[in-house]
Amino acid sequence: MPQPVGRVPQRRNARSNRERILATARQELGRNPDTTLEDLARASGVVRRTLFGHFPGRAALLEALAEEAAEAIQGAVAGVPEAPEPADRALARFSMAMWPVGDRYRMLLALAQRDLGVERVTEILGPARVRITAIVERGQRDGVFQPHLPPAVLGAALEAMTVALLEQVNVGALQDDGTKVAVTMLIAAGVPEGQARVTVAEATAPDAAANG
Repeated sequence: MPQPVGRVPQRRNARSNRERILATARQELGRNPDTTLEDLARASGVVRRTLFGHFPGRAALLEALAEEAAEAIQGAVAGVPEAPEPADRALARFSMAMWPVGDRYRMLLALAQRDLGVERVTEILGPARVRITAIVERGQRDGVFQPHLPPAVLGAALEAMTVALLEQVNVGALQDDGTKVAVTMLIAAGVPEGQARVTVAEATAPDAAANG
């Protein structure tokens, strides 16, 4: 059955409004986790009814942001193939791939435990945790990383450190494109600082990204 002529523009406008609301939420909730939906409607340039038409409550809005974050994490993990390369370079590339995602959704850090719950956060971060544990395990086996902690524990420590650094971005104490954090991750895993800097430079070189 043919769709009414006005239906497609309406759907397009609805998608545009939804995307604008979510983009505004990422920004405003990062500034103030207690921002209300009414405040978000005003900041998004939409009427209250439009926002509530997409997100009937705060939980629905946060779940939409969580879905976005989960998809972004899955995409970042998939974008760093498990290539046969040294584990330190693999960790550097993984860290660099994940940092923009963490930076984009860092507002969820303040909301994770209170609004999303531990189980939902675990589900969102699951693919990243599996990958970093595998990289750490390989690095310890090859003597690249220190073996003083089990792979999953060291991976969790590296994750916690990344979260702490993202919080410093949130308060304006740190600005980074991901390279400083990648170097810090390698050092925390047991790679000497000089080697860590070289490895990150190699991992971010255009030819390294092209060759995998």
